[in-house]
Amino acid sequence: MSAHPLDAAAGPALERQAAAAPRRSAPAGPVRPQGRHWSAERWWLAVLVLATLAWLLATVALPVAGLLGRSLWDESGQFTGLARFMAYARTPGVGQSLSNSLWLSAASATACVLLAYGYAYGVMRSCMPLARWFRALALVPLLAPSLLMAISLIYLFGSQGLLKGWLPGGSAYGPLGIVIGSVLWTFPHALMILCTALASGDARLYEAAATLGAGRWRSFCQVTLPSSRYGLMIAWIVVFVLVVTDFGVPKVIGGNTAMLATDIYKQVIGQQNLSMGAVVAMLLLVPAGLAFAAERHLRARQAASLGLRSVPLTPQPHGPRDRALFAYCALVALALLSVMATAVLASLVSYWPYDMALGFRHYRFDMMDGGGWASYGNSLRMALATAVLGAALSFVTAYLVAKPSGWARTRQWLHGVATLPMAVPGLALGLGYILFFNAQGNPLHFLYGSLSILVLCTVAHFFSVAHITLLTALQQLDAEYERVADSLGVPFWTLLWRVHLPVCLPVLMQVAGYFFVNAMTTVSAVVFLYSPDTTLASVAVLAMDDAGDTAPAAAMATLIFATAATGRLLIALLDARVQRRTQRWRQR
Repeated sequence: MSAHPLDAAAGPALERQAAAAPRRSAPAGPVRPQGRHWSAERWWLAVLVLATLAWLLATVALPVAGLLGRSLWDESGQFTGLARFMAYARTPGVGQSLSNSLWLSAASATACVLLAYGYAYGVMRSCMPLARWFRALALVPLLAPSLLMAISLIYLFGSQGLLKGWLPGGSAYGPLGIVIGSVLWTFPHALMILCTALASGDARLYEAAATLGAGRWRSFCQVTLPSSRYGLMIAWIVVFVLVVTDFGVPKVIGGNTAMLATDIYKQVIGQQNLSMGAVVAMLLLVPAGLAFAAERHLRARQAASLGLRSVPLTPQPHGPRDRALFAYCALVALALLSVMATAVLASLVSYWPYDMALGFRHYRFDMMDGGGWASYGNSLRMALATAVLGAALSFVTAYLVAKPSGWARTRQWLHGVATLPMAVPGLALGLGYILFFNAQGNPLHFLYGSLSILVLCTVAHFFSVAHITLLTALQQLDAEYERVADSLGVPFWTLLWRVHLPVCLPVLMQVAGYFFVNAMTTVSAVVFLYSPDTTLASVAVLAMDDAGDTAPAAAMATLIFATAATGRLLIALLDARVQRRTQRWRQR
């Protein structure tokens, strides 16, 4: 619009690793002996560092700089300053768009975090049955585009919905629909963070509370909540950023509710006004950037939950609490799966809700707007290319940041640019790609309009999480490996191939799955970049919904979900096979 064995979802533990990774500058790396001179090796390392930095600058930093330049300079190159910002501010409805974006995102984040905290508490801190299954079920929406949730709400609460009239106001279109749809698709993201926050605890604190006569509720309020407050705040910020930068849910179910994300879409697609679209994108960067800075500040202040003398907390059975949490988790999981199942069912019935006969006529995409089956083929090819290229580049970048010695300042720049996409919304990045790659005189102009630029943009959009995850894995290896290799005269590429890559291979496979799933489901980063020959399945969902073909849109969204789940399963099976062949050293 967002691993480890995924419990049927795409990337939860991968997101957990990235969320838990410390935010810091590039490490200094191992110190090589000063008496040896490795000219050829150091030359190759220098070339690799500079080439990787150049790639990141071309795919991340320069498109964002192009966005800033287009908002401050006109097409003739004359500096206009804040004139375009003032013109946009005078546009009727701008204040309403900004207000809607902020309060709807805040309301969605608050509701989502409250629901997810109770769910995470039941999964991690109780002895209720089927806890692992409930966790897996709640992460399934990660495999579906956010559009699927919005389409399902139309079929449930729209003018022809099965449950029409159940919502206040009698319709799902508008602010309430945006909040409900946003909560549904961001719930897994909040749950992953909160499960991590509640995964560990010090049993001594609870024993002390019980000794002092505190009951379960007081222990929860005075021990559990304070220890997980940073997780709650970080989860709220993450959900807020996801909602404020998403335009899929507001576009499908928002009705006439204006938001900044939909304003960008209207300026670029509707009015072909790239300059004003750049202005709105820069405004959208402000809340995203502030939230990113706040998240980094909170992580810096977060203390370890387990010290050297801590006693790991083991949940103890308590009948009434466990039964209540089981009922709550079952209700939430049922709601999530029911909403997703509604879209799947709507894609199969003949004419909702009057003719419920099942069939596949809505899957005849070649008879609909959106590019037909070719769009699905393009998405599949893009997702495979993104998985391979993204995993390889993120591993190389993480290695160059973590392991070599020398070029400390350059490696710091490399790390900084690699983490920049975390603060850049997909819509802003996609518009930046238009302004940068379509500029006159750019030698990379030949990529514009091709499938390659979609791959590059998708890799850049989701690069930060993969980079931080692999950086965390590489930093777990002691610098002694490099010192021994130096003393034996082993070049860095041999050590990389025989030590670093095998150790990080399980994480690398999970990173590939993370890229694949996000490439299949993303909309915001690619909605401005496709051409008639490179239409994607996620964009086709938007096109069909715009044309009034809601059932075919549901069918395409369902196909995206099925493909992401299948791809994730195949990568997990391949990962298991690779681990049996390469990770036997981990077993005692």
